[in-house]
Amino acid sequence: MIKNKFFPAFILTAVSAIWGSAFVVMKDTLHRLDVNSFLAWRFMIATLFLIILRPMVLKSFNAAFLKKGALIGTFLGSGYIFQSFGLTLTTVGKTGFITGLYVVLTPIVAALFLKKNITKLEWGAVLLATAGLALLSFKGFQIGLGEFLVLVSALLFALHIVALGEWASDLDTYALTVLQLATCSVITFLASLKSGFHVPPDVGVWKAIIYTALFATALAFIVQTWAQSFIPPATVAVILAMEVVFAAIFGIWILNESLTLRIASGGAMVLVAMYAIIFLDRSPTDVAGSTND
Repeated sequence: MIKNKFFPAFILTAVSAIWGSAFVVMKDTLHRLDVNSFLAWRFMIATLFLIILRPMVLKSFNAAFLKKGALIGTFLGSGYIFQSFGLTLTTVGKTGFITGLYVVLTPIVAALFLKKNITKLEWGAVLLATAGLALLSFKGFQIGLGEFLVLVSALLFALHIVALGEWASDLDTYALTVLQLATCSVITFLASLKSGFHVPPDVGVWKAIIYTALFATALAFIVQTWAQSFIPPATVAVILAMEVVFAAIFGIWILNESLTLRIASGGAMVLVAMYAIIFLDRSPTDVAGSTND
């Protein structure tokens, strides 16, 4: 039994780093392959990889397991779809910030639907992380259809985090990950049919798909599913907000993007929020929901 959340938080931070690197990997790829086809290939390959690695996992599925896993996967897959459609109607900066609002929406969802008690420290870290995200990616605000669709995706990502936190400790991590990703595969494939499901046009796109499928999807969601057996949803949301920070770091390091005072300040605020919620919160963490009973 893990007695504290430090190790799960550490490897969840590594997931944030992988997701941040995925922005760099995908930057030019999505100009050559539409978003929904890319996501469909990504989730299908990740699902098949995990099944080939452990084919016996399919025997873990029963009616109750399928119901919970498919619902969690629906939240996740639908979140990606709404985010993708919204991205086509608004800017990358606005998409990044509004998506990051799942940091605020996660404790609200947990409090409303599961009657969880969110501590003052958690609320403080959530608000600080949100302010940091605003500095990192926000460049003006105007409500339109694109912004609304991305906000819906943020709500769906929050629902995914909360549902995963509620059920992850009672279900097999590997099997639950496979079912989540399989559900995402179906949803993103159906979404891609609107404009046609396309085959990756070149080796560069295939490399990006393989990287995101194996590392940013198969590995990352196994880690997230396992970590949420030990960490409360509000804490998970703050840690995953580091994705935007890592995206900025990799952009500066690999793509020679500019380091501005705004980016540095925003990243520092998210880092402080993560430190506070992990190292200053002394509530018990043997299971994800134990701090909120």
